[in-house]
Amino acid sequence: MRILYAGFGNVAREMTRIFSRPDLYQNLRFQPSVVGIFTGRHGGIADDGGIDAVRVSQNLANFGALAENKSDLSNVSTLEAIQTLDYDVLVELTSLSIEKKGEPAASHIRAALSRGKSVVSANKGPVAFHYRELKALADANGALYLFESAVMDGAPVFNFVQRCMKGARVTGFAGILNGTTNFILSYMEQGGTFEDGVKKAQEAGIAEADPSLDVDGWDAAAKVAALANVLMDADITPLDVDRCGISGVTPQDAQAALAENKRLKLICRGWVDNGTIRTKVGVEAVDRDDVFALISHFGSAVRFESDLMHPNVIVQDCPDLLDTAYGVIEDLLTVRAASHSV
Repeated sequence: MRILYAGFGNVAREMTRIFSRPDLYQNLRFQPSVVGIFTGRHGGIADDGGIDAVRVSQNLANFGALAENKSDLSNVSTLEAIQTLDYDVLVELTSLSIEKKGEPAASHIRAALSRGKSVVSANKGPVAFHYRELKALADANGALYLFESAVMDGAPVFNFVQRCMKGARVTGFAGILNGTTNFILSYMEQGGTFEDGVKKAQEAGIAEADPSLDVDGWDAAAKVAALANVLMDADITPLDVDRCGISGVTPQDAQAALAENKRLKLICRGWVDNGTIRTKVGVEAVDRDDVFALISHFGSAVRFESDLMHPNVIVQDCPDLLDTAYGVIEDLLTVRAASHSV
């Protein structure tokens, strides 16, 4: 399998580490060839004969550049590379953009699918803003568009529903889908301030330098839209989600909830109301006997309701880059299996 990276940040570099250590991951037995690495900040490199991604990771760490010599850099843009290079799968790992409504990732994915190239991505933006269009484009061109790491850092959310709930109709979901806000709320329960909670999340590498997407609920809203679009056949965007973040929550609020045997959580919901799909992100006081009350620090969880099963819950305990990277790799394995079955 020949892969092209659009974006080569922490997730791509963790994938590179995993692929380079077959001694550690003996069941994986998967060594794709990297024929291109293109980024927004550092430019791009391409080689039909294959790129040493480990060396590229080292160059970024040591020199802040993809290659030691600028002459080795490509003179085409990321989009042009996707449109012209010879590859099997696009691995789209650029950052979420609410303001740009999932761009430029959506254009990257659209360009690959138009060529019949499958796409795997950890970017929730295109799923949240353009899922129906991109899924139809993939189907029309005999390609796959997969995004298991877009919502719960590689936990098998979409795979669980699509592979294990065949014939069932998802009628609703609820979950804790943003680890940063969950950590901050847990931190404030212990008397810490909101500001210090943000700083500690940043120091742990979970929160971005600008944490507004997390604390204002936009990341969670994008995940809600993605789940609703894919699993409930909605056609919404994060802008349609009834959204309220945690910026107004104080340590006193969190401790008062504890005193009432509850915990404050940023809960994401999707449900059917008289035939209309409703969605919401907001802080709720969760009873201590609810499974969501057990989710602390950077953990996450989602509960699915359906017409043929009682609620099922998936819990993820403090995920990190390994989980997210594996979710992308799992999607690549799915693409490989599909190509072998043709």
